[in-house]
Amino acid sequence: MARLLYIESSPRKARSKSINVANAFLAAYKSANPNDEVVTIDLWEKQLPEFDGFTIDAKYQVLHGDSFDDDQAKAWQGVVEVCDEFKSADKYLFSVPMWNFGVPYKLKHYIDVIAQPGQTFSFDPATGYSGLVKGKPAVVVYARGGAYEGEASGMDHQQPYIQQMLGFFGFTNVHPVVIEPTLAAPDAVAETESTAIDLARNLALKF
Repeated sequence: MARLLYIESSPRKARSKSINVANAFLAAYKSANPNDEVVTIDLWEKQLPEFDGFTIDAKYQVLHGDSFDDDQAKAWQGVVEVCDEFKSADKYLFSVPMWNFGVPYKLKHYIDVIAQPGQTFSFDPATGYSGLVKGKPAVVVYARGGAYEGEASGMDHQQPYIQQMLGFFGFTNVHPVVIEPTLAAPDAVAETESTAIDLARNLALKF
C-alpha cells in the first residue's frame, strides 16, 4: 500500500481550477488504487511553525554541526514534524494557483519550513547540495489567469519556482498539468480545463 500526499494551496475551493483538476486526478487515482492511503494537507487550515529567531538559530546550528539550546530544540522539533509528514509519502500531488506571478504565501511558508538541512537536503563542502527526497513521483497542477509562453515566460515565477524547489529536494519525476489562461472567454476556459482534467486522469492511472 502506497501513501499519496496531496498538498492544496488555493483558498477558493469549489471555485478553484487547480483544485478541480486535482480532484479529478484523485478520483481516478483512488479508483485505480483503492488500497492506497491518500492524505490531504490543506495549507489554509494547517498550522505551520513560524520561522522566528529560535527556528532560524536552530537551522544555523544544524548547518554548523552544533547543538541546540532548549528554545532552539523546541523550535526545531516543530519543523522536523512537518518535514517528517512530508517525507512519509510515496507519491505527491500539488495544486498551485498563481498569485502575483508566483505562488500563494501559504505554500511559500510551507516550502520555507520543509526546506531544511538534514531533512530535505544535505550539504557537503566538496560536492555541494544534494536532495534527500528521492525516487518519488509528483504531479503538480498549475492554474493561472494569463498565458505564460514566449515573451511572457519571464513573468512566470510559479512553475519554475516549484520545479526548482522539488528538484532541490531530490525529485526527478515531476509531471506538470497547466491550466491557462483561466481569465479567457468561458468557452475557451472550459476547453482548457477539460484538457487538463483528461491529462490529470491519465497521469493518475499510471501514477
